[in-house]
Amino acid sequence: MAHGAPPALTPDLLLQGYAVGIFPMADSRDSLDLHWIDPQRRGVFPLDGFHIARSLRRRLLRAPFTVSFDRAFAAVVQGCADRDETWINATICRLYAALHEAGQAHSVEMWEGETLVGGVYGVTIGAAFFGESMFSRRTDASKIALTYLIDRLHMGGFVLFDTQFLTPHLASLGAVEIPRARYLRQLQRAIRQPADFNRAGPVPPAPGHILQRMTQTS
Repeated sequence: MAHGAPPALTPDLLLQGYAVGIFPMADSRDSLDLHWIDPQRRGVFPLDGFHIARSLRRRLLRAPFTVSFDRAFAAVVQGCADRDETWINATICRLYAALHEAGQAHSVEMWEGETLVGGVYGVTIGAAFFGESMFSRRTDASKIALTYLIDRLHMGGFVLFDTQFLTPHLASLGAVEIPRARYLRQLQRAIRQPADFNRAGPVPPAPGHILQRMTQTS
């Protein structure tokens, strides 16, 4: 379900929308308008239900990428928008850059040398993380970014990872779909709880430590 968005959407209004269960999307890269989206069913990642296939586990342990957090937020958003069809327009880029500057939006980056090859970004309110988009220019780059993100959310005390929609790709990693009413109950509990995306510090953990923690919590 989509609702018309006001013409002057601000970062504060954007956060208010997330807090009541809606989020904005543009029709295309060149569209000047945004619409509030309110799905009947919502995709979520149970933070203790992330599925790591054997192939992903092996690749993660080989550490093919350098990992960083909040090092290149705008570049991650642009990477997510760099596809034939996208809902990320110039207004989205501007609004989420402002949220990042305010400490309410975060990114995980995958690097080969100085080349950004994958990443994921989203918004935080309380103990809720709203995953916005991800991209991958190398095999498994977005999956590894998600692995580091979910570990970071665990370490930071988050209790809700909203993926907005459930795609086959996300479902293969453990995401599920729940009714709107159930999502709203989880959302209201989560935004009232404290959490800290940066609690684990700036240094990415070793892959073996991530896998050990995920085994303990799954």
